[in-house]
Amino acid sequence: MSRIGKLPIAIPAGVSVSVSENTVSVKGPKGTMTQDLTGGIVVAVEEGNVVLSRPTDEAQHRALHGLYRSLINNMVLGVSTGYRKEMELVGVGYRVSNDGQVIEFSLGYSHNIFLKVPAEIKVETKSERNKNPLLILESCDKQLLGQVCSKIRSFRKPEPYKGKGVKFVGEILRRKSGKSAGKGK
Repeated sequence: MSRIGKLPIAIPAGVSVSVSENTVSVKGPKGTMTQDLTGGIVVAVEEGNVVLSRPTDEAQHRALHGLYRSLINNMVLGVSTGYRKEMELVGVGYRVSNDGQVIEFSLGYSHNIFLKVPAEIKVETKSERNKNPLLILESCDKQLLGQVCSKIRSFRKPEPYKGKGVKFVGEILRRKSGKSAGKGK
């Protein structure tokens, strides 16, 4: 069996999982999420655990077995504890602010960039003196949160020489030394 797919998913307190035909619904304190199933994967709720099984050992069924187990596990974790991503803007004059679900970025271009994020994502910005501006995003949907963070990062990726750009807090960047290091005497 799939190493990931055969692991049972523990259901924490306050979270309910319901299965109807080819749809799994997870409801918790942070929100509600659903996932449609294909490929004959069977989901059952047994003794406070969610267990997935597959019909055969074909490659397609093995792949879907692990995939759906991971997706349902992410849903259970999302509605119980939620996901949080912190991004910082490194660079002189780089700023970020939000007005509800609209985020405004000033990243050194001739114009400001406005991004409207989905309602499922909670947005918070922090700007303190002598510190890089922070953008904090929280959601119960890990997939949506990652997609929005990737879009934000694409506005100004961190460059390897000075490290300027939009990066995740705690991210290690591979730095280059520049022109002066190449000259050997």
